Amino acid sequence: MNESKIMDLLTNAEILEDTVVAASQPWSGLVAKGNILRLIDLEGQQAIDFLCYNAHNHEERYHAPNTIKIPKQIYLNKGSSLWSVEARKMMTIVEDSCGDHDTIFGCCSFLLDEVRYGATNPRCCQKNFEEELGKHGMGPRDIVSNVNFFMRVPVNTDGQAEIVDSTSKAGDFVDLRAEMDVLAVLSNCPEALNPATGAGPSPIRAVIYKPN
Repeated sequence: MNESKIMDLLTNAEILEDTVVAASQPWSGLVAKGNILRLIDLEGQQAIDFLCYNAHNHEERYHAPNTIKIPKQIYLNKGSSLWSVEARKMMTIVEDSCGDHDTIFGCCSFLLDEVRYGATNPRCCQKNFEEELGKHGMGPRDIVSNVNFFMRVPVNTDGQAEIVDSTSKAGDFVDLRAEMDVLAVLSNCPEALNPATGAGPSPIRAVIYKPN
């Protein structure tokens, strides 16, 4: 489904924010309870590193272990929820045109890429998160293991796991309904040393809307 058709689905919805996030850049937005954040992979195979926090208490934040343990599933699909450190639902995936989003590999950083590849990218998700969280009075200690939308990390029977080519295509999207007032923070992944961004970092679109 192309981008125009995806936006046609929102014809009768109240659009609260509509932002194209440039390649390799961060973004954040407040999503009130009941409203929906739509993330669109504009060109395909572009990983989106994602965190969320209780908008009124940043100490309650996305918690990867709870998100995995409660449903007994390491991949996120339609119907999956993002759970907080207090074991409360923060956001639920209500629509998803791609599926199998990663919960285990976290974000890239300059130091990690030096270890893995002996090289770095011009930007990294760790620094993007630090920059964006700083706008909300937070810092490096508030960065936890994140979701990677549109990134594929298969786990083999021997326990080996690695990033492989994503199955997301241009226009693929995921809709996240807020189950509480949340601060959503993302890094449009700059990683070009592995398949996380396909042919290279590309823009995405973040739309916050009030459903009909």
